[in-house]
Order: sequence, then C-alpha cells, then structure tokens
Amino acid sequence: MSEAGGGIDAARRQLAEVFGYADFRPGQEAIIRAILAGEDVLAIMPTGSGKSLCYQLPAIVTGGLTVVVSPLIALMRDQVRQLRALGVSAASVNSANHPDDNRAALRAAADQGLRLLYLAPERFAQPGVTETLSAAGVGRLAIDEAHCVSEWGHDFRPDYLGLGAVRDRFEGARIAAFTATADAATRADIADKLFHARPRTFVLGFDRPNLKLAMRSRRSGARQLAAFVAAHRGASGIVYCASRRGTEETAAMLRAEGHRALAYHAGMEKSARDRHQDAFQQEDGVVMTATVAFGMGIDKPDIRFVGHAEMPSSIESYYQEIGRAGRDGLPADTLMLYGLADIRLRRRQIDEGEASEARKRVERRRLDALVALCEAPVCRRQTLLGYFGEMFTPPCGHCDLCLDGVVSHDGTVEAQKVMSAILRTGERFGVTHLINVLRGELTEGVTRRGHERLPTFGVGKDRAPEAWRSVLRQLYATGLVDVDIVGHGGWSLTPAGRQVLFSRAKVRLRAETRASSGKRRRERLPVAIDGVGAVDEALLARLKALRTRLAKEQDVPAYVVFADRTLIDMAARRPRTIEALRAVHGVGAAKLARFGAAFLQILQAETEPTAPR
Repeated sequence: MSEAGGGIDAARRQLAEVFGYADFRPGQEAIIRAILAGEDVLAIMPTGSGKSLCYQLPAIVTGGLTVVVSPLIALMRDQVRQLRALGVSAASVNSANHPDDNRAALRAAADQGLRLLYLAPERFAQPGVTETLSAAGVGRLAIDEAHCVSEWGHDFRPDYLGLGAVRDRFEGARIAAFTATADAATRADIADKLFHARPRTFVLGFDRPNLKLAMRSRRSGARQLAAFVAAHRGASGIVYCASRRGTEETAAMLRAEGHRALAYHAGMEKSARDRHQDAFQQEDGVVMTATVAFGMGIDKPDIRFVGHAEMPSSIESYYQEIGRAGRDGLPADTLMLYGLADIRLRRRQIDEGEASEARKRVERRRLDALVALCEAPVCRRQTLLGYFGEMFTPPCGHCDLCLDGVVSHDGTVEAQKVMSAILRTGERFGVTHLINVLRGELTEGVTRRGHERLPTFGVGKDRAPEAWRSVLRQLYATGLVDVDIVGHGGWSLTPAGRQVLFSRAKVRLRAETRASSGKRRRERLPVAIDGVGAVDEALLARLKALRTRLAKEQDVPAYVVFADRTLIDMAARRPRTIEALRAVHGVGAAKLARFGAAFLQILQAETEPTAPR
C-alpha cells in the first residue's frame, strides 16, 4: 500500500516542526510507515520507547480523526494537555470531565475540528457516541494498553472485547494497537480479538537499558528503602507499597529523612489524591509512596527511581511499574525488596480471589516466574527478557547481580535430578508432582501413574520441598526448563537443558546474594544525554525552577512545558537566540512561541563557563 495522506518525509517534517525532535527513536519509523500505508498494526514496544508518537504523528500528517482508546483517565488528560501545548487539536471524553466538556468534545469531533479524541472503551456503549463518531469519519482506532483485551493478560478488562466490533461501525477505519507488556500467548490473543485478519506485528523488544535492575531480600525494609531514596535526593521517584497503611508509614519515614514524600492510595479523599498527584507532576524532587492505584497513565518522563517495598503480583506488573522510571531515556534506578511473607501473601490473594480456576493457575505460574527472577543466579536482565521470549546473550553489566555478584555452587547434579524427573514423567506434570517423585512421596497421583517405579523416584529425599522449588525456579530463570503458563502447568526441558541433562554442559546454582559491604560509593546519576556531556547543575536548577513556576501557573504537568531532557540539552548548548533555541531537543514551534522568551531570558543572563586552566 502507498502511504496515504502524506508519507514518511511529511512525518519527519512534522516530527521536527511540532515535536522538536531531530529523528525517530528506534522502531518508530517502521511502525509509522505501516500506519501511514493504511495497514492494521499491533506494536509491542517497551515503556518509554515512544509508542504514543506512533499514533499521534500519523494523525497530524494524514488529517481526519484518530480515536484513541485508553482505560487511563490520567493518561488521557496528560496527553491532551501535551498535544494542545504543541498546537495539536485534541480532546478527551471521560468520567472526570464535566458533562458539558464531554459533549463539546464530541461536537468538535463531529465538526471535523479534532485530530485526536481520547476515550475509554466503555464509552462506546453509551447512546449516540458510536453514531456521532461514525458520522464524523474515524480514520483510525488507536488502542493503547491493548493487553487489556486478553484474558491471559495481567490486566484484563471486558470492555476491550467489543473494540473489534466497534471498528466495523467506522467504515474504512484501521486499527493500530499498542502495549508494552504482552507475552507470546497474550499477543496471539490480542491479534485474535481485535483484528479480522493478521495485523502487521512489530515486537521491538522489552529491554530498557537505561534502567538499573536490583532486588534485595528484605532484612530491615525501612532502612533499605531510606538508603535507596537517599541516593536520589532531589529527584522524582515512586515507592510502591502493598497496603494503604504502608504508603502512609513509608511517606512519614521518608519525610523524617528530609524528603518531600507524599502518600497516594484509593482510601484517600479524592481531593487529597489529586493534590498529591498534581504536586508530583508539577514539582521536582517529590517522592510518591503509593499502592498500584497510582501510576497507571502517569506519563511523567523524568521519574528517576522506582522502589518496591514488597514484591508485586507478577513479572508483568513489575515490568510495567519499573517502566514508569526513565521514560526520557536518561539513567534511572530500581529496587525491589522481597521476602517469604510476600510470596505467601500473593499466593493467598490468588487462592482466595474470585477468578476462575484456569485464571488462578495462570496467576500462580506468573508469580512463580517472578520468584524465579528474584532468585536468579545470573544477570537479572537476561532472566527478565527471557520471560518475555527475548534472548539477551551477554550479561548486562548494569544489574545488582552483574555488579555485586552472587555466591553459587556447581549445581549440575541437582539440575540433572530435576530434569530427569521432568523427562521420565513425560514433560507434562507440575511442580508438586515432580517434587513428590524426587522426594519419594507415595502419593495417590504418584502410585496411580506408576511413577514410584522410575529410577528418579526418591533421589532427592535429602532435600526439603522448598529447596527443590528453588532449584526449579533457578533452572527456569536460566532457560534450562520451561513451564506451560497458560496450559496445564507442565514443565519441560529446553534444548539447553538437555545439554545439561546429558552431561554436555554444567550449571551453577545460586546459594545466596553476596551481601554488599555498603562501602561502595553510589554513583550519582549523570546529568547528561548522548553527544552532549555534563552540564552546569546550577543553570539546570534555574531552568527547572522556571519550568515549575510556569507549570503551576498553567496547572499542567512540568513536562508539558519542557521535559528534563530538553532542559539538559538547553543547559549544555546555552542558546542565546530564538533560532539557536529552536535546535534544542524537544523545542517545537508552538512551545518555542509560548515559552521561548522566558527561557532565553535565563540563558542570556548566563556568562560563558570559564575554560579550565
């Protein structure tokens, strides 16, 4: 197909003119080309890789109306503010708006006055909405958080199931669906439920190389969190807690340590939640201690750290939550504390939940995968990406296991015992049955299948069940065995596992994390971007102070004025004229006209830095 309504060259011009970006991020250009060519698209992109631009830019280039479906009111509000600041006509329809504002947005769409209209999926069920949009001529349906359509996804929402039929009401409309968290089973489910034919699929990978990954066994949780946040004093960050009480207590602890810390949870008055969220969005250096009620749809690009006081519910949730850090591409830090109590709590929540048994089995296996990540004997990034089906061959050198190391031992014999049990029982049984075979337990399931006669029966009677669970999780983390997460939970050997089983390779298993001496100096996150180098932090602080004042005056998030990356580039280049300011990353025409003079006033008052002698 040809690129309708303007091709990639037009997209590049608008990228520079509207957004102030010199080039696309990796993967964006191919996706935008496909959308401009009128193809249906499914894109799996890591958080922070610029997926919103992939539907915003085509809407600007081709004209017509793009309807953006999102379950997140905060994201709708922030993206509409950002687009309007860029001079793009955009609006949203959601329950937080006054009804008159929602009616005005739909009228604007009907009158061909919008490029992008954001709404939640349940809005299509309300009388007149689909008919109004159909008459307006929807050219494209952009579906964000597309994993919500899948019952195998970690955040299933039934309202998403009708979106494939909604597209049929919009004659000629195409679908562009986006998500950051979808394993292979979820991707297949998305394609089946949203598209009539196989979409053009892009899987850009799940790696976020600017994030440092770290997990620690919780020993003195408050002190560990305090030390983590202290290493990022003055930066914006989130600390996730499992309970409402935990958010309040953690915020109080951090305030006592001198931080600007605010709590956020669903039990607070809405006015207090909104006040705290606005402070986090508009000010620098705020630490939000929150339940998972906070963060969905928060598009703040300069979050420098994310901590977890307790273990999250799954790898998908962990990946999504740490993904809120470092969306500007600059270095960001993560830390998850975990303990046996967390595992027990999560398992009880699954067992006592109202989900179907099939769903509970999936959730148990996802929790096991997260525990395997915590106990990984090798590079965290290798284990995390392996879960999503992505091979990351070399150790990353930027996680706690790569930096601090672990105490390990030759676990080849233990691994061979486990893999022999898997193979001899037909690669179709779950962890409980396998451990019963290893420990020589004469259960009904073992004797009914004759597995007490296997050579492997009882070879592991000297170890406790939890010890064998740890071995299984580590073998899973290192890619030697696999588990059918959405099927019946059967364990199987991978080709690499067979190499170990048949003595053609060895494996090391983790004993414990080597305790950090605490003497290693925490490196300060560099205030720099590629090709720019370090900047004058005093100047950067003045630029940030101006940004904060402008954001508060206009009641918008700070990044709607300019993102951190733009201010860093500005402080490094020190432009003295409007034309020079135009060349700064992220300074488009509308923002240049609106904010350029105020920032130039600070930059022009600066003396040139003295050259070193």
